[in-house]
Amino acid sequence: MTGRIRTYLIRYARQQTGTASYLTLVQEAELGLNLDIAHEKSRLNEMLAEISATEYAEGRPLLSCLVKVPGSKGQGDNFYKLCEKLGMGEWRTLKQDEEFLKNLVRACRDFWLDDAIFQEFA
Repeated sequence: MTGRIRTYLIRYARQQTGTASYLTLVQEAELGLNLDIAHEKSRLNEMLAEISATEYAEGRPLLSCLVKVPGSKGQGDNFYKLCEKLGMGEWRTLKQDEEFLKNLVRACRDFWLDDAIFQEFA
């Protein structure tokens, strides 16, 4: 399932603007998860974190920056805590920096729009 999520988010970075909602991700990537069930939503969060940690370790941008947390204007605390764990800074500071998330999204799109990179890593 993580492969399907990763593939979807790479395509999303190349073809869409803005961010995808959790529901859009679940439906369009055909994940079969019910977000009303806490452990299924938690599993999705875990998979997004796993994908982003792997991408970051490989020198690629965090794909999970493209998935918007329901009821927020961007990312939830878990995303910023992951960023802190990856060494990007203290999570509360990152969350308050409006440019931080915008820059991550921009970097992700720019990276995956490069056809050579897409061919090699997608």
